[in-house]
Amino acid sequence: MQIHNLKRQHKNKKDRIVGRGGKHAKTSGRGGKGQTARAGNKRRPELRDIIKKLPKNRGYQFNSFAVKPVGVSLDKIITAYVNGGEVNPTGLLELKIIKKKKGWIPEIKILNGKMDLNAKIQISGCLVSDSAKEKIIKAGGKIDLKKDEVQKK
Repeated sequence: MQIHNLKRQHKNKKDRIVGRGGKHAKTSGRGGKGQTARAGNKRRPELRDIIKKLPKNRGYQFNSFAVKPVGVSLDKIITAYVNGGEVNPTGLLELKIIKKKKGWIPEIKILNGKMDLNAKIQISGCLVSDSAKEKIIKAGGKIDLKKDEVQKK
């Protein structure tokens, strides 16, 4: 064996290259100077700022995006349907009691009014408050539950 035949047991390790956009060393293309290099670097996440700007209604839940039903007084329905008939969202839209919201017919909830109901009214496709429901049934009307309400019960 001669000296030129000798090999090292462990290969030579290369020196670490400083991260200037090259291979894998120190910052390696991720910058590093400025605010991130200083002590006390505490930046707020962007998402937190977005959450802080959202309107918070009714406590700390994000219910502000939920589409609420449009309330229609039973008084308006009594004046529109004097002889009785079927009350549904499309019918209320034609009578201009409600308006479309962003091109859609909104969900409707019929609320109690001050007037007495005499005509027989059949309600379909609308939510109805308990007090309005009593008045309608007392007058001999009918209420068809929506598909969603049937599934809940």
